[in-house]
Amino acid sequence: MTELIAGWLPRQRWFAGKDRAIGEVSVAAATELRSGDPAVHHLVLAVRQDEEVDHYQVLLGMRGHLPERLRTGEIGRLPGPDGPWLYDAAHDPEASRVLLEHIAADAVVGPLRFRRAPGATIDTGLEGLVGTAEQSNTSVVYGDQSICKLFRRLSPGVNPDLEVNLALSAAGSEHVPAVHGWIELDPAGPLSGGGSRAPAAAASSAEEWAEEGAEEGAEPTTLALLSEFLRTGTDGWQLAVTSVRDWFARTLPAGVTPDPGTAGGDFAAESERLGAATAAVHRDLASAFGEVPQTAAAVRAAAGDMHRQLAEVRRDVPDLAPFSAAIGAAFDDLAALGALPPFQRVHGDLHLGQAMRTDGGWVLLDFEGEPARSPGERRALSHPLRDVAGMLRSFEYAARFLLADAESLSPEGARELELRAHSWAKRNRTAFCRGYAEAGGADPVAHSAIVKAFELDKAVYEVRYEARNRPSWLHVPLRSLAHLAA
Repeated sequence: MTELIAGWLPRQRWFAGKDRAIGEVSVAAATELRSGDPAVHHLVLAVRQDEEVDHYQVLLGMRGHLPERLRTGEIGRLPGPDGPWLYDAAHDPEASRVLLEHIAADAVVGPLRFRRAPGATIDTGLEGLVGTAEQSNTSVVYGDQSICKLFRRLSPGVNPDLEVNLALSAAGSEHVPAVHGWIELDPAGPLSGGGSRAPAAAASSAEEWAEEGAEEGAEPTTLALLSEFLRTGTDGWQLAVTSVRDWFARTLPAGVTPDPGTAGGDFAAESERLGAATAAVHRDLASAFGEVPQTAAAVRAAAGDMHRQLAEVRRDVPDLAPFSAAIGAAFDDLAALGALPPFQRVHGDLHLGQAMRTDGGWVLLDFEGEPARSPGERRALSHPLRDVAGMLRSFEYAARFLLADAESLSPEGARELELRAHSWAKRNRTAFCRGYAEAGGADPVAHSAIVKAFELDKAVYEVRYEARNRPSWLHVPLRSLAHLAA
């Protein structure tokens, strides 16, 4: 079984070690959730690559016959005349329903704890469908009621996405989906010994697990988060890319300066509203978790962390080298600012794909932080402009996403599309910053040195992430660095 899984893992979008060979896969924990055909087992896998061991979560299905509709999740067949087919049961509507049933019942199965949020109503008769959005986890949608995000690569302790959503829901935030429940692993389980205690701000919404983990001095590991499904929502990334496509397709008279505001699918008004929603969430985060003053020494230390990441990524991705001097200079400018305004909890990985436009406005999702960061880094306090910088990077991504095939264009055609991409990104970046500042957030224009340092740090992270996980996307951050680091 582990040999089959070792061959299957590198093909999964959420597997973080595509740049290294798998040395060994072992089962750290196995829990039967359903017997029969299909059988469902919850696995925590320990995956060794070089000297590192990462833990991944798999909902393993077993069937005597694997229907064609489930081939998407196929892992392989165990040997023998009656050997069952193994597959990712998250893709099986019949099998994944067991998660809803256990969460609704507040069940405890072996080391697994299924939690229903107070007051949540869960229809256990719904079948789940895996979402198609590009992400580093797997989301299962149950009808138009709820969506369950399975955290694939596990980190010890409470996931920030659960922690922050509980706190923001308790604060009455209008810009996050309601929490319906979650799944966690016992503190004494295979990932024990990691993570600090959760901040008190979230404890009032999760008193049960806080009390149960107190004696061990540890906290349970979050495996999944069940949230309200935003049935009227449209993914911000899709809206933005549609706008870019319309802009690229518009025919302009010769000699006319590109102005994306003249395109029918102009996105700037939505970008401004998204900026205002981000400022509102930052206010709620500061209220829920508090703020901490930042000394000049702390700012220098943050700049030092940025320099260290730059050095590591430059070593691993040589294509970053031409930009490293300008990037390092921006980090030095940040260190020279001295003390900064207070730091607070932030989203940590804000981009257009983490925002949904609903009938009621913009909603922010996925507060778990950047996938390649450690648990401590994901929970670390930061300046709210770090999230602003993340969204600015996302506008750059959206503007250049459609340029992947620019090599097939003439030099003149490629230059024109790059000009259009740059003008679209600039217009929407400006609109987002305006909306953020007018809604009470720190003015990004007045704090340009902070924003630039955070944006370049994010770009360096993107280069490393794409090199490891999506090499075909590496051109996106590298192309935008050509003018960002100028």
